[in-house]
Amino acid sequence: MSALDMVYASGRLHYLGRAMAATCGRAGVRDDKTEGDGATPRGSLRIAALMYRPDRVAPPAPWALPIYLGDLWCDDPAHKSYNQLCRAPLKASHEQMRRADPQYDIVLITDWNWPKARPGAGSAIFMHQWRRPGAPTAGCIAMARPDIRWLASRVAPGTRLIVR
Repeated sequence: MSALDMVYASGRLHYLGRAMAATCGRAGVRDDKTEGDGATPRGSLRIAALMYRPDRVAPPAPWALPIYLGDLWCDDPAHKSYNQLCRAPLKASHEQMRRADPQYDIVLITDWNWPKARPGAGSAIFMHQWRRPGAPTAGCIAMARPDIRWLASRVAPGTRLIVR
């Protein structure tokens, strides 16, 4: 482990000497992550991308990509675009990236089961704003808006996230 690693454990995310309250999946942290199980995978992940809503926030970092109308994330293990960013229309099961709520105004995308996804091993482990303080996720790691903004302005592609 390096001083530049993010570490999530027991409801806290640690990075660059700062500890932030954070939540994980409603099923907790698991070694055997599967699609739709509500768990956050234990292990070492890497930050692969950063996306933001340009109609709501300024780019949090120079490498951030805008989330456009029609941006989707495919979560259908049987589809060829499983665990990939896609565009509407998409008949396969998917998640809207441009949400009505602020959860995905800033999204750090990890490399969990990516870029070569194994069907059923789980998709879309993001870091994003939580619904409300302490609310669990479907498997992502969530935190307060000021904390995700702070984090997104400091991480770089490849930053390691260790989930314990």
